[in-house]
Amino acid sequence: MIRLPTVSAELDQRGAAPFEGFIDLLPELYPLVHAHLELERHDDLGLVYRWRGRREAPDGPVVLMAHFDVVPVDESDAWTHPPFDGRIEEGWVYGRGALDDKGPLVVILDAVENLLAEGFTPARDVYLSFGGNEETYGGAAHRIAASFRDRGIVPWLVIDEGGAVVDAPLPFVQGHAAMVGVGEKGVLTLRLTARGEGGHASAPPARTAVGRIARAVDRLTPSTFRPRTPPAIARMLRLFADRTPGLPGILYRLLSRAPRLTARLFAAMGGEPAALVRTTVAATMQSGGTAANVLPSQASATLNLRIALGETVASTVKRVNRRIGDRAVEVEVVEGDEPSPESPTGNPQFALITAAVGDSHPDAATVPYVMMAATDSRHFHRFSPAVYRFAPIEMTAAQRGSIHGVDERVEVAALERGERFHRALLQRLQ
Repeated sequence: MIRLPTVSAELDQRGAAPFEGFIDLLPELYPLVHAHLELERHDDLGLVYRWRGRREAPDGPVVLMAHFDVVPVDESDAWTHPPFDGRIEEGWVYGRGALDDKGPLVVILDAVENLLAEGFTPARDVYLSFGGNEETYGGAAHRIAASFRDRGIVPWLVIDEGGAVVDAPLPFVQGHAAMVGVGEKGVLTLRLTARGEGGHASAPPARTAVGRIARAVDRLTPSTFRPRTPPAIARMLRLFADRTPGLPGILYRLLSRAPRLTARLFAAMGGEPAALVRTTVAATMQSGGTAANVLPSQASATLNLRIALGETVASTVKRVNRRIGDRAVEVEVVEGDEPSPESPTGNPQFALITAAVGDSHPDAATVPYVMMAATDSRHFHRFSPAVYRFAPIEMTAAQRGSIHGVDERVEVAALERGERFHRALLQRLQ
């Protein structure tokens, strides 16, 4: 799978051959899945397999999700093994997509194939939903979810990529934790544009188009958005308090009961803790000018924002405009998705995930949190109440850093335990 460069952002350059090659590979690797499950194709890059259960469950089916596209590779980066070689060495699989998201896709299909070989049939219908353009905002998954909604199928449980099994998730917290995303932040792309007087750079005006854009970006500091603690983070801290001895455990318990204090503290920490409690904004692209001695008549910058739960696209744009405070800077919404709701943790669905984690990773506590990135599951979360984001694979901090980066890799033993999670989850269905 890794050897097929299914880079959705480079679809126009590479063509559809890697994606069709991937789809053609699946019957070869998983013959029982293709013999027993019903396959639907949604446009060119959406695959849905239906595994009929022993009974018609009135409260809906289970949907297991993954995506088979990957992000581009910077050719100047120094990989230990070429990113599309799919090298297996000393118990590790190397390559782009090993963690995001071909590894999590493999463990789903491995579990289903192995259960079919044993003659197993799930208690209720199970759908496998695989998209080929998640990294370019998930058009395939959007259409798949719409097809469910149009047919009146409301899933009882949806599981997509997201959290993983991690070691020492917060300072002083001991042991492993299976981090299950119960909600995800919204995604917003904004383009800032300013116009100004063009001409020779030897006599610039007081405020140029580039200067206006630079000032606007500079005003969007990390404190642009007020921090707030989602309920999932408070629950996360309570669970960590139970696993943390001494004063740190007391501190986590205090923070779990004081959401305003938690929000301020996490915001002050910066990085991932801050991103858990507030909307983030980052300038990612800028343009303007044609020559070193020419004043451009127009300049622009592109912003990537991750909207905190409890806020909206509209409120975020309003806040950005107010913070910039310059009517000469136009703020355009290029693309926007609202934050998801929060799925509950006191329901049978979360209990099922916890039990399956107990089978596959018995030393890990199952802990809710909020996803900072976007997943295909957000399209289901618009109408399905129990959507969770969890890839049942151990990932070190270095491995998590390799996602979208250099030397992406997954341990073969971790894939085996991931298969065990999905097997247990499917066997425990009622």
